[in-house]
Amino acid sequence: MTNTPPNDDKSNDDKLDDQKPDDAKKAASLVSSISSNSAILGFFAFICTAIIAGTYLGTVDNIIEQQRQAQLKALYQIVPKNQHDNDLLQDNISFEDAALGHRNDQTLFLAKKEIAGAQQPLTLIYPVTTRDGYSGDIDYIIGINISDASIAGVRVISHKETPGLGDKIDLRKSDWILDFNGRSLGDPDIEGWTVKKDGGVFDGFTGATITARAVTISIANVLRYHHQNVDSLLQRFDAKVKP
Repeated sequence: MTNTPPNDDKSNDDKLDDQKPDDAKKAASLVSSISSNSAILGFFAFICTAIIAGTYLGTVDNIIEQQRQAQLKALYQIVPKNQHDNDLLQDNISFEDAALGHRNDQTLFLAKKEIAGAQQPLTLIYPVTTRDGYSGDIDYIIGINISDASIAGVRVISHKETPGLGDKIDLRKSDWILDFNGRSLGDPDIEGWTVKKDGGVFDGFTGATITARAVTISIANVLRYHHQNVDSLLQRFDAKVKP
């Protein structure tokens, strides 16, 4: 007769039953750890957000004022302070016209001056984008005098043209843009509104003819646009100031 030694080991089921509480404890500990870490991360995110918000609120007025001054600086280059007496940042309207290269709402400014006891419109300052630049869009503003439809001035605001070549459209790089001052559709005739390489009267840039051509032709288009739309645009300004 064979004696079966007593089995002191627990069955597999018993072992699994013993492990379940341990696994439950580990799972609960892991969940607690994740929750704790999430709470800590959330707290720090809240603190960082509060700091950023506080910094923004503390500087937003200064940022807005700097933007306002930069905008005024560009506008004053077109119509100097001593040539008008209204607030250009108040006398403006929002408008959008694909004919001027706009993709969204832009701002049209009007310079005025009191003459014989009444405010008279002097110059409309158009925001324009030409998409024919060598390296992409060229954004500029152009002032056109109401009295004779001549150009008060042109300033390039932004561009991506090649440094040392196409960037000569920027007044900080050359005075090429000043050649448009005082010009109109009759000066020169419409055939002359391109670069000399194409039979026009305006200088081009060596190695960057495309840039000079794009700006010159675009300016001629704005002059035509002004001739066709100046009356309706001034009516919009009148409607804005009437109660």
